[in-house]
Amino acid sequence: MNDPFNQGETPRKVLTAGEDAEGRLDSWLTGVLEGEFSRNRIKSLIEQGAVHIDGKPCLEPKKKVHPGMVVEIEAPEPEDPEPKGEDIPLEVLYEDDDLIVIAKPAGLVVHPGAGNWTGTLVNALIHHCGDSLSGIGGVKRPGIVHRLDKDTSGVMVVAKNDMAHRHLADQFADHGRTGDLERAYLALVWGRPQQLRGTIDAPLGRSTADRTKRSVKREESIDAREAITHYEVVERFHEREDSTALAALVECRLETGRTHQIRVHMAHIGHPLIGDPDYGAAFKTKANRLPGEARVAVNGFHRQALHAYLLAFEHPRTGEIMEFEAPIPEDFDLLLDALRG
Repeated sequence: MNDPFNQGETPRKVLTAGEDAEGRLDSWLTGVLEGEFSRNRIKSLIEQGAVHIDGKPCLEPKKKVHPGMVVEIEAPEPEDPEPKGEDIPLEVLYEDDDLIVIAKPAGLVVHPGAGNWTGTLVNALIHHCGDSLSGIGGVKRPGIVHRLDKDTSGVMVVAKNDMAHRHLADQFADHGRTGDLERAYLALVWGRPQQLRGTIDAPLGRSTADRTKRSVKREESIDAREAITHYEVVERFHEREDSTALAALVECRLETGRTHQIRVHMAHIGHPLIGDPDYGAAFKTKANRLPGEARVAVNGFHRQALHAYLLAFEHPRTGEIMEFEAPIPEDFDLLLDALRG
């Protein structure tokens, strides 16, 4: 590529495609700008009319790039990456000078990101804790040592200083294999695992169909990461004479902590979580087999039925083993009652 770009007083970049330029416009721009904008952001700017080719607007992200093509992109100023404090209520289970333990409600995103720059747990923590979180663990994730999916409820611990952050992060990285870290979840799943207690040892990696999702991978896959979940059936609903059931309450304990691990692992053994839009959508019609009240409750439950009810860890300063339980949220509890009938 020739002279990379010229930048005027406005946030505008003018680029000239070199002799080796090829491929889609959105992909080429992403590479040329060396990660300054994500491909999705580039695609959005093109569709908004912020990109001109040879002086004419282009609205097609997949337009082919040719050598000598002059591309002008008007990019808005980047958003402030530093999250601000927001007065969002927190259910605090414990707090001292080193850490805070909270019960995260379903629907609350943990840290800012694309599409969720405000209204997150981080924004709430900054407001609650003040300057003590500044710089711990990075600007966008101050104090965060682990996370829960947006629609998963449950107990979380957050560090309030560098010492606590390092100590807690090491515990989570070890997954409790040599220490006292313990994490347990309650999940409502379709059907009932044939074995009432077992271990799911299946590596996980990014899904080839959707990069935001995860899938079980072969061990030799380049992105396969070890993932182990121990489960035990706690309660069965609408059980039949052949020992099958329409649904079950399962306790899951993590030996590793991968993205969507419990959701993918339970779907992998044929028992996805009730309400899971990503890994259990194909089972949605099974609600029709439930009696009236349970059927209505399941159809009205619009998130994965997963609750991180227990967290135990070693306090970074005192060495004391601390254990916390987050109460089952109301929507999960109502679903349980309806399934019990």
